[in-house]
Amino acid sequence: MNSVKKIAMLMCIGLPAFVHAGEAMVKWHDFNDYRDVRATNQAKGSYHKQIASSIEKHAIKLAEQLPKGYKLNLEITDVDLAGDVSYRGANEIRVVKPIHFPQLTLNYSLMNETGKEIGKGNDIKLKDMSFMDKIKMGRDESFYYEKRLLTEWFGEEILPKIN
Repeated sequence: MNSVKKIAMLMCIGLPAFVHAGEAMVKWHDFNDYRDVRATNQAKGSYHKQIASSIEKHAIKLAEQLPKGYKLNLEITDVDLAGDVSYRGANEIRVVKPIHFPQLTLNYSLMNETGKEIGKGNDIKLKDMSFMDKIKMGRDESFYYEKRLLTEWFGEEILPKIN
């Protein structure tokens, strides 16, 4: 393949990264104040870090759909993970049943490339009472239902603001 074709191919592959390159920042409150982030088989502190890391990575991935220079600021004010922790013998496990649906409460602001606020919301309550009735797409991953809440909200609330 000649160098012109290689450069053209690389430009086509890399172009979406330049067109869509928004960013996200996630702010957390004290995990002890959240409704249900109870750890089962690991230390509370490391479990809270795992939740934060997983949700932050997901928010960053969602923000990549935003135009270059756009910034989404999220403040997670409450978390109620899908399922409920209960004892099974000597162990605690998270049992996921339809009655214990995932819920997130957040504040957000969306800034365009010039820093102008084009969207804002406070005390946004995300919940999915029929989360177990939907087809679960993709592999099993940590905090799947909470991430799906964010993905659906992002598609319905944030993406329409950039068009």
